[in-house]
Amino acid sequence: MRTIEGLRRSGVGIEANRTIHDAESMMEQTGVGVLAVLDGGRLAGIVTDRDLVRRGLARGLLADARVDGVMTSPVVTIDDDTGLDTAFGLFRTQAVRRLAVVRGGHFIGMITVDDLIVDLTADLHDLSRPVEAEILLAQRDSLLPATR
Repeated sequence: MRTIEGLRRSGVGIEANRTIHDAESMMEQTGVGVLAVLDGGRLAGIVTDRDLVRRGLARGLLADARVDGVMTSPVVTIDDDTGLDTAFGLFRTQAVRRLAVVRGGHFIGMITVDDLIVDLTADLHDLSRPVEAEILLAQRDSLLPATR
C-alpha cells in the first residue's frame, strides 16, 4: 500500500505570515490538529495544536504573533508514492506522529500514526474473521460424543 492510499483527508495549509489566531481558527473550522505552514507554496514547517499551546500561549505570545514563529521545522516528509512500510520506519526512527506527504516537492496531505493505527485495526479485524467463524461454528457442534 502506498502512502497516498493511507491519507484520510486532504492536508490543510496556512501561509507563514498568518497569525497564530488564524491558525487556531483554521484548525477549529477544519477539525484538524496540524497545519502545513507554507511560504510561497513551499512547505516551511508544520504547526500543531500543541505547538500553539506550548510555544504560543504558554510563552505569552499575542494572538497576532506570526505562525512561523511557533511552527516545527524542518518537516519530516514522505513521497506520496512511497510504501507505507517506509512511513512506519520514519515514525519509529524520527519519533514524530505526523508526516507531511509530498508529490513533486509540493505538500498534498498529512499522514499520522492515528491513520496507520486505524488501517491496522481494520486489517486485523479482517484477518480475525475466519478465526471468529471457526470458533462460532465449533461452538455449534453437538455436545454428544460421536458414535459409530
